[in-house]
Amino acid sequence: MILRLAEEERLSGAVVHGNLVYLAGQVADDTGLDAEGQTADVLRQIDALLAVAGTSKAHLLSVQIILADIRDAPAMNRAWDRWLDVANKPARMTIQAPLVNPAWRVEITGIAALP
Repeated sequence: MILRLAEEERLSGAVVHGNLVYLAGQVADDTGLDAEGQTADVLRQIDALLAVAGTSKAHLLSVQIILADIRDAPAMNRAWDRWLDVANKPARMTIQAPLVNPAWRVEITGIAALP
């Protein structure tokens, strides 16, 4: 069975298949925030999507973070470090790449297991 969550015009915010939850790239709702604020906003959205799917950040397996400007990494990491479940750290990759909306500073996607 495939369960699609938070469907939008072009994508689903998350897709559950088998024992895995695949997160679409999540971006900040408030583009007026700096990189740290946008990261916190995105992580809040990820928490909400994972909860709807029946899991949590403790079950994240891998995360990919895309920064519009790699110089924002320290600010992103401050928000990440406050949010991270240190007992259950996922594998993580961080890269710099242009994002669709120039106001977005960060986009985060990942895969989580269902408990």
